[in-house]
Amino acid sequence: MNPQSQINPTARAKGTGSPWAPLREAIFLSLWLATLISNVGAWMQSVGAAWLMSSLTPSPLWIALVQSAASFPIFLFALPAGALADIVSRRQILLLSNLLSLVAVLGLSISTLANHTSPSVLLAFTFAVGLGQALAGPAFQAIVNELVPQSELVAAVSLNSVGVNLARAVGPALGGLVLARWGAGINFLVNALSFFAVLLVLIRWHESIKKPVLPAERFVGAVRAGVRYLRYSSELQTVAVRTGAFVLSASALWALLPVMVRSLNLGPSAYGILLGALGVGALIGGACLPSIRRRLSLDTLVGGATVAFGIATLGAAFLPSFAIMILLMLLGGGGWIALVSSLNVATRMVVPAWVQARAIAVYLLVLQGGIAIGSVGWGIVATRFGVRSALGLAGTTLILTVLLAFRYSLQKGQGLDFALAVEWPDPVFAHEIPKEATPVLVTVEYEIDMLRLAEFRSSMAQLEVFRRRNGALQWGLFADPQVPGKYLEEYLVESWVEHQRQHQRVTVSDQQLHDRIWAFHIGIDPPRVIHFIAEER
Repeated sequence: MNPQSQINPTARAKGTGSPWAPLREAIFLSLWLATLISNVGAWMQSVGAAWLMSSLTPSPLWIALVQSAASFPIFLFALPAGALADIVSRRQILLLSNLLSLVAVLGLSISTLANHTSPSVLLAFTFAVGLGQALAGPAFQAIVNELVPQSELVAAVSLNSVGVNLARAVGPALGGLVLARWGAGINFLVNALSFFAVLLVLIRWHESIKKPVLPAERFVGAVRAGVRYLRYSSELQTVAVRTGAFVLSASALWALLPVMVRSLNLGPSAYGILLGALGVGALIGGACLPSIRRRLSLDTLVGGATVAFGIATLGAAFLPSFAIMILLMLLGGGGWIALVSSLNVATRMVVPAWVQARAIAVYLLVLQGGIAIGSVGWGIVATRFGVRSALGLAGTTLILTVLLAFRYSLQKGQGLDFALAVEWPDPVFAHEIPKEATPVLVTVEYEIDMLRLAEFRSSMAQLEVFRRRNGALQWGLFADPQVPGKYLEEYLVESWVEHQRQHQRVTVSDQQLHDRIWAFHIGIDPPRVIHFIAEER
């Protein structure tokens, strides 16, 4: 394994240019509009489901479980869905997942119109719809990289967030009106019809698929690789921690808002208006976000957004006036879009392309899993201590999570360069070797100046993370007791084809680390690299 020193100067996304530039791409615009229509239908269903549950039972826990049932499938299946999105056609995944959600929504609408929907039936159908969304989420997020140039990635992610929140501004208000006039069954039926917009665009889109040189990763191996990358990427862990800390408390407002509306003796239209105010606030926040990003660091932006949503949650607890709550929801919507959009972009910026869908799946898993678990928890708290106590505690906890920035700073991952380096060449063997099932042991011999030993060991600790993150099952560094300064690095990979994938996954930052370590070597020849292939028994 003798790496080249030249680097492919692929630019990282910097968010420069017009925030509307991605809309010039025809397929992005078509999918954005279709998703907007589908999201309007989804919010109409969300309003209908939450209000229907509050009509079927007064229990805050059962009402909060609607939010959990919608989010829990993503918690369960996001990582497998992310692995699929990295190894098979994302278009096919999106087609199948949207068809699954369509069938589930149609079932719910028929059941409700026939007056056969009980609390458990409502939760079951909501879970089924969420399952389709869980399968679609990582694939939909990952195709953004295929639809727009890299320089427009941040703008495209922000536009997707704007679309979601434009739907949030329109969908709940429209859903509240339909609910008040015709009932929840019509809300569900409208959502079912909205899926056809996305399906039509996906059917007409011809996905550009690059034929891989190596065999595609197997599903189980791809899932393991995603988990392994999370384990050894402190930057991705930081995004996950910040996302989870926020959403566990933020879920209280989403889950308990219908209970608060009923406590004010208001109807479904008022509930839709409050959700719509959250969407309008998100739209305003999304419009201001590009200029705010240029002025504030990522940690400051996320901290400010967290405080804004915390104040909205506290206000909903202690200022139970409908007019004031509208203003609070505007503030909360702005905080929500700023935080969710920033964490989404942060996730993409701390991982290379080969594992991007799986990283997004981790983000969605934490986001939606936090909503699912948090909704249950806050429902239990509200049942025991009251809705206002639950919201007050959630708002206070939200504001306190800002302190996490001291230990889990989002800034540390922003200086990494995940553009691919020039691919490392494979060694030439005297005979062909099995690619799939044969473990490979790689050793690298170094001769190090004893005066620089501390620097070398520190760099090798970073190299261990790089090796393990990219596929090493075991890693070790050994010193020769007879020859001072002579060190042997060795690591084990599950197969030769997986080792070849390691060569393809080297980024600019990885290459820079590797070059720095090889510069410690004082031998006449470069460090000696040997590959050992396991003998078949």
